[in-house]
Amino acid sequence: MSLEGKNAPDFALVGSDGKQHSLKQYAGKTVVIYFYPRDNTPGCTKEACGFRDAYKELSDKNVVILGVSKDSIASHGKFIANYSLPFVLLSDPDCAMMQAYEAFGEKIMCGKKSLGTIRSTVIVGPDGLVKKQWAKVAKAEQHPEQVLAYLCG
Repeated sequence: MSLEGKNAPDFALVGSDGKQHSLKQYAGKTVVIYFYPRDNTPGCTKEACGFRDAYKELSDKNVVILGVSKDSIASHGKFIANYSLPFVLLSDPDCAMMQAYEAFGEKIMCGKKSLGTIRSTVIVGPDGLVKKQWAKVAKAEQHPEQVLAYLCG
């Protein structure tokens, strides 16, 4: 099922900046929300650094980037410090936001089925509608370029 064209689910989560974040506070802006399994792991680091490298170009276009995982705020803080990430990471420990955005469920790793975070991204338009959804991101290191091409292409 795709979220494209639908109202983006609202959320209320604590961010790496120590503040509460909700979709409502970003009304009028384009928001890139990317879901990733774990701080400081190889694929997630490459993806985060790709968004870091695209940050200026995106923020010049009034685009907000939010990364979401179930990692703790302390873990997010270390991840941000290690890689100079200029955007907020949200902590979703009970996976409620991930479930609302179809970013949590069954996946296969090393041939075994498990439940977990599905690497995915949504772009929410200034009107609160989901403009684009990547339900499963195959190559984490190339994905930020896809997002940039979609928004700036």
